[in-house]
Amino acid sequence: MAGLCAGLFLKQRGWSVEIYERSPDELTSRGAGIVSHPELLALLAETGADTDTEFGVPIGDRRVVNRDGEIVARFHYPQIATSWTRLLHMLGDIFPPEHYHLGKNVTAVSADVQHVRIEFDDGTSASGDILVGADGIRSTIRGFVLTDAEPLYAGYVGWRGLVRERDIPRDLRSDVFSTMMFCLPPGEQIICYPVAGPGDDLRPGHRSLNLIWYVPAGDRRELGALLTDVHGTTHSGSIPPPLIRPDVVTAMRAHAEDVLAPQFRALLPLAPQPFLQPIYDFESGRMVRDRIALIGDAAFVARPHVGAGVYKAAGDAHALAMALGEGRDIDAGLRRFEAERLPIGRRIVDFGRYLGHCLRDDFGTERERQAAAHHRSPFGIIEETARLAFLYRTGE
Repeated sequence: MAGLCAGLFLKQRGWSVEIYERSPDELTSRGAGIVSHPELLALLAETGADTDTEFGVPIGDRRVVNRDGEIVARFHYPQIATSWTRLLHMLGDIFPPEHYHLGKNVTAVSADVQHVRIEFDDGTSASGDILVGADGIRSTIRGFVLTDAEPLYAGYVGWRGLVRERDIPRDLRSDVFSTMMFCLPPGEQIICYPVAGPGDDLRPGHRSLNLIWYVPAGDRRELGALLTDVHGTTHSGSIPPPLIRPDVVTAMRAHAEDVLAPQFRALLPLAPQPFLQPIYDFESGRMVRDRIALIGDAAFVARPHVGAGVYKAAGDAHALAMALGEGRDIDAGLRRFEAERLPIGRRIVDFGRYLGHCLRDDFGTERERQAAAHHRSPFGIIEETARLAFLYRTGE
């Protein structure tokens, strides 16, 4: 997503752009739901994407339900929810396909003050005036800008799933497809909201519901057990959904019966393949080295509570293109880009940590303890919606 935004913004300013994707296949179903904001829609429209036609599913408010399923808090906040795949296709459709290369895994980078050369594991290479590292949380390019910089585990995981609209009981369907719904078990948080269905389908009856349930997994040993697959192999960072052990899924579903509202207890079993997302933070000390720039999750990883992943990526890409302009002074442009985006990235990551305090039981400061208490309350969690909008608009 960050790479496509950067490619589109740079091309608009006269740059020749090649995008190299390490996956050998077209990216689909990587992630699930994205909730839009006016600032994100404005940036996407500037890439040339049509954000006015079938962008996503409108939702009218945010609601919190208690253990018995009763609505205990409600906040009017119209938004449009879409899917990662839908947005990827919107951007990919306007980027020239002949300049988008699959199966290009970078193995070496050499950079100086004037140009960059990259080598791939298939024996080919490429060079240019700048290299933009937009390769996500497990970035390869990051290692050529920063040394010994790895995402930090936040102490909890997110169980994610997609449920087809047609599989949801009729009496529940109308409620969950008009809102973003929360439930707050002690020390946990679960959310659902509608997104496009398979094939980016937005027709009523053909959409999907995105679920994410944050559950503490406090230490590396507990996380390691969750990431150990059916063959006994412990994965680093994440685990392919089909390899999650059946006993882990069974324990998750049993816990749901004990703590979740009836709406969520009805929805979770309908997700055919839940997947597990350990939650991480990452904060860069720098975004530029020589002619290499980092953007998106390669530079800063904010927790999903902030809902800012795509917005941050698009903002980085736009700022980079604006700072570089037509490339008359590349080095000065890269310095301007870094000076603008470093404090923004840090602020967004810090806000994600602040929102995540409600999923912890150990606090280093009184501010953390107060934040946890606030976000464990029904009105506390949904009123942060307004703060998110304020954060985006002012940077405060």
